[in-house]
Amino acid sequence: MRVERVPFRLLTAATAAVMLAACGQKQSAPPPQTPEVGVVTVEPQSVPVVTELPGRTSAFLVAQVRARVDGIVLRREFTEGTQVQAGQRLYKIDPAPYIAALNNAKASLAKAQANLASTTAQANRYKVLVAANAVSKQDYDNAVAAEGQAAADVAAGKAAVDTAQINLGYTDVVSPVTGQVGISQVTPGAYVQASQATLMSTVQQLDPVYVDVTQSSLAGLKLRRDIQAGKLKTNGPNAAKVELVLEDGRVYSEKGKLQFTDVTVDQTTGSVTIRAIFQNRDHVLLPGMFVRARIEEGVNDNALLVPQVGVTHDQKGQPTSLVLGKDGKVELHTLQTTATYGQYWVVEGGLNPGDRVIVQGTDKVRPGMQAKGVPAQLPPAPPASGPAVAGAPGSSAAGGEQAASGAAAASAASGA
Repeated sequence: MRVERVPFRLLTAATAAVMLAACGQKQSAPPPQTPEVGVVTVEPQSVPVVTELPGRTSAFLVAQVRARVDGIVLRREFTEGTQVQAGQRLYKIDPAPYIAALNNAKASLAKAQANLASTTAQANRYKVLVAANAVSKQDYDNAVAAEGQAAADVAAGKAAVDTAQINLGYTDVVSPVTGQVGISQVTPGAYVQASQATLMSTVQQLDPVYVDVTQSSLAGLKLRRDIQAGKLKTNGPNAAKVELVLEDGRVYSEKGKLQFTDVTVDQTTGSVTIRAIFQNRDHVLLPGMFVRARIEEGVNDNALLVPQVGVTHDQKGQPTSLVLGKDGKVELHTLQTTATYGQYWVVEGGLNPGDRVIVQGTDKVRPGMQAKGVPAQLPPAPPASGPAVAGAPGSSAAGGEQAASGAAAASAASGA
């Protein structure tokens, strides 16, 4: 058997040819495509500026029903928790002692009136006699003085009768206002005292109802500066709108009106009190409830709205967005957000009108990369639940829950 040997030079040439062919295939590979991202162009818009403040409700009228005379409570004439009218009798106090006092005052008045008639007649007779020198001038003066004293006794008697009549009327304990009566603090048979001002019950008018909220003096100062600078347009203090968010998160059906803002800053808390009034026909609002009031303070005509899916937060908690520059390069912008408006952030700094914010495909690009921008296909956003709510997290780590939800939404959208 004969084995032929292939020259080494031939093997080397063949191997080189194969390697050159392989290198030629790699050089002919197509270049990578530019990633495509969905962008939203931000433009100035008019957005109402609203401050959301905590507060509590209070009754429009509160009347404490207290005893004004001493005595035993004979009966209670109302059902606790029901609506009562002004002047309606709530309790009956034993009137017997006051009836006797009234009769005594009337008798004293009758006695004084009889004495006045006698002294008046005597003074009239002495007037004629003194002219004829039948009586002395001193006797006539005494008769006139006695008449005056008798007239004063009659006036005192009438005042005593009025006082006794008033005290007798106080045995009928009536409601001073129309409203809802609370728990009865006394029962029939209880002894009440005027000197102790015994509390018997409380009547509260719940329609309308007050809502008292507190705002920091710093926030109020910033608001006034924004108005003076022309950033906000206010409709006037009498036209300010107030929206109420209940404890369960629902928005109260009735809109409120701003009553006044206190001009005194609390030295302990550094806040001022703002009072609003709401209609409460169905008595949904009860005194002492914790609520949140959204007070519309003005309109920002130059607000930049960015979808929440296009805003993330860095490790420092600062809101950031990827922006597609005019040259097609991706840029990272740190934002200054002041509020939320529905599904959008209200951006005060970090963006300019006309900037294209990347809201879709953020996982495909990094800052400095080239990208191709197309109009973002976002689902239709539901109507905004309210105007822009001030106090939202800005360039800090505050408002972690909203920040986290925005970041999660952005991640979900970019990964879709």
